[in-house]
Amino acid sequence: MSQINNLADQAEQNLQFFESDLFKAVQMSNIFNDSKTFADAIAKSPINEILASYDRHLSNNNDFNMMDFIIDNFELPIPQDIQVTESTSGIDEHIDLLWEKLTKKADAENLGSLLPLQKPYIVPGGRFREIYYWDSYFTALGLVNSKSDQVAESMLFNFIDLQTQYNCIPNGNRAYYLSRSQPPILGLLTDLLLESKSNKIEFIQQCIDGIEKEYLFWMQGKSNLNTVNTEHKRVVLMPDGAILNRYWDESNRPRPESYKEDIELYEIKGIKDKNNFYRNIRAACESGWDFSSRWLDDSNTLVSIKTTRIIPIDLNCLLYKNERLLSDYYQLLNQSDKSNMYAKFAKQRAKAINDYMWSNNHGFYLDYDLDDKSISNVKSLAGILPLFVKLATDSQAKFVSEQIKNEFIKSGGLVTTLTSSEQQWDAPNGWAPLQWFAVQGLINYDKRELAISIMERWNQTVESYFEQTGKLMEKYNVCEENIAAQGGEYDVQEGFGWTNGVYKAFMSKLK
Repeated sequence: MSQINNLADQAEQNLQFFESDLFKAVQMSNIFNDSKTFADAIAKSPINEILASYDRHLSNNNDFNMMDFIIDNFELPIPQDIQVTESTSGIDEHIDLLWEKLTKKADAENLGSLLPLQKPYIVPGGRFREIYYWDSYFTALGLVNSKSDQVAESMLFNFIDLQTQYNCIPNGNRAYYLSRSQPPILGLLTDLLLESKSNKIEFIQQCIDGIEKEYLFWMQGKSNLNTVNTEHKRVVLMPDGAILNRYWDESNRPRPESYKEDIELYEIKGIKDKNNFYRNIRAACESGWDFSSRWLDDSNTLVSIKTTRIIPIDLNCLLYKNERLLSDYYQLLNQSDKSNMYAKFAKQRAKAINDYMWSNNHGFYLDYDLDDKSISNVKSLAGILPLFVKLATDSQAKFVSEQIKNEFIKSGGLVTTLTSSEQQWDAPNGWAPLQWFAVQGLINYDKRELAISIMERWNQTVESYFEQTGKLMEKYNVCEENIAAQGGEYDVQEGFGWTNGVYKAFMSKLK
C-alpha cells in the first residue's frame, strides 16, 4: 500500500508542477533550447514549497533571476555524451560496447518526472534519457544478437511492472507520458524472447496476463459502441459493424516535454479547436510517427493534424498480431475457450483491415480517413505491416512487394512515405523499425531477393555514416545518404537503440 501511495503522491506532484505558473514561465522563456530539459528536472525539495517560494520571489523581488532560481531549486538533466572510447574493430563491436553506454541500472525513487523501474534497461540515446516502449522491441533484436537476452528480458518485465502500477504501458517511463501508450509490442517482445526459452510454457505464463491486459487497454469501451456512439477513445465502430482502432491520448493539454512548441503553434496559427489540436498532437506521439503526413490534412502544415480521425493500418495489424498470439498462447496453456475467442477476434479484424484499408487501385494497404470515409492518399511504409503479421494473401503480398520495389526503395534503404515534407516521418528519411517490418514481411512471403537488397542498402547507409562520423543515428536520409536526415521538433539524435538493434539483426540475416 505504501508503494501505491508513493506513486500517487509522485504523480500528484508532477501534475502540480506541470500546471504551475513556474513551469509555464520557464518553458516559454527560451532559457532552455529543448522543452524536455525542464520537464525532466528533479526538484530539490517538495514541489509545493518551491512553487510557494517562486510566488514570494515574484511579489517581493523586482530583480528576480529565473535561472538562479532554477539552479537553486532543481537538478537539471546532464546531457548524455555517448561515446565508445575503446578502440574497436568496426561497427559491430562498437554496437556491442554501446549497449553498456545506453544501459541504465534500476532506478532510485524520487526522480522527478521519471517513473522508477525495478530492473536495468536500455535508453535510445541523446535527449531520450528514459526507456521508450516501442523502441525497445527493435533494440531487443540487437540485444539478442549480442547475447544480451537478460537485458531485453529485464525491459519486458519493466513494462509489465509499469502496466501493473499505471494500468497501461506508457510511451516512456516519464509522468508526462502516462496519458498515452505507443504501438503495442509486448507480444512481439515476448515472442522474440520465447525462442531461446527451454521452458516456454512457464515464460508464456509469466507474460500472457500482460499481453491480454494491453489488448484490453486498446479495446476499452468496445462494449459501449453503438450506432449513436461510434467512437470511444481508441476504438471505432465502422459502418458495417466491424471494430477497428486508432491512436489517442487521455489529455487535451499542451505536452509538458514540448510545451513551448505546442503553445506557439496553437497561438501563431490561430487554431480554433484547441482541445482537439492538442489531443491530435499527442495521439501522433502515441503512434511513434511524430510527425508525419499520415496525420495531416495538409502535408505542408502541422496545424492540419487530425490523428484521431485516421484508422492506422500499422496499429490494427499489430493488434491483429496480438490476437493471434493470445490465441496461440492460450491454446498452449490448454485454455481453448479463450484461444477460440481471440482467433475469432483476429479473423474479424483481418476482414475489416482488408475491407477498409486494402486498395485494389494502388495495390497497397493504406490508412482509412474517418472524415472522408475513404482510404488516405498518403502512401507509407505502414502498408507493409499486413505482410509482417502474415495477414495479406499471396496475391496482395505480390502487389505490395512490387510497390516497395518500384516506389519505396532508394539507394540508402526504404523511404518512410512517398510525401516530401518538413516532418521527420516522411521522405527523404528512413527509420530502422520500418526497415525491419518490411524485411521480415517480405521474407514471410518468400520475397527474399528484395529483402536482401533492402538490408544491404540500409546497413551500407548506417556503415557509411559511421565511417564518416563514428556515430549511429536515430534516422537517415535514404535518398541522399551524404546529406544528414532532418525534420522534427529536435535535433537528430545519436546513440541509437533501434538503429543498433536492427543493424545487428540484419547482419545476422545476411550471414
